[in-house]
Amino acid sequence: MRKAVKKKKTSSKKSSLKKTAQKSLNLQIGENIWPAERDVLFRPDRLKYVRKLIKDQGCVFCFAAKNEPSFETLCVHQTKYSMVVLNKFPYNSGHILVLPKRHCGSLLDLNQAEYEDLMSLVKEAMGALNSVYEPGGINLGLNHGAVAGAGIPDHLHFHMIPRWSGDLNFFPLVADTKVVIESLETSFDRLVGYFKTHKG
Repeated sequence: MRKAVKKKKTSSKKSSLKKTAQKSLNLQIGENIWPAERDVLFRPDRLKYVRKLIKDQGCVFCFAAKNEPSFETLCVHQTKYSMVVLNKFPYNSGHILVLPKRHCGSLLDLNQAEYEDLMSLVKEAMGALNSVYEPGGINLGLNHGAVAGAGIPDHLHFHMIPRWSGDLNFFPLVADTKVVIESLETSFDRLVGYFKTHKG
């Protein structure tokens, strides 16, 4: 009986050593593959935004709506009921928001004139991005409500993000840090210039 127990322990120990050796071998084989090296861009200002450490000072969109387009508000264009604003933390160069001027969290609460003006501006803004940035495609999305991921749920806004072949998929862009090669100042100047020369 003792021999059987001893044999079982020895067999178990050999099996454990074999597994450890196999893991070690797997790590050696893949040591140049995983984890892959990557550059990291540290953006502590983005972290504060994501964790909501920056306290709201009223609705930033309403502030933009009450003033003329300027870099201070990041608003590049206004119509009677709607406006185009740069995203302060863009996922790609040229990332803009198209939204109603009126503080409204639901698409269903817009009156017909506001809705038509907003949709018309979405189309105009897409033309602006195509002309200014010449992307391969554009992500157009509306996070309707806080549960759907809206950062400012009480003032609805469409995201419009220029895309190029070879850049990251939209969802990793939302989750991770992304290097954006163009400053907000440059984006502002380019888009303001477009809207000034293309009326309607």
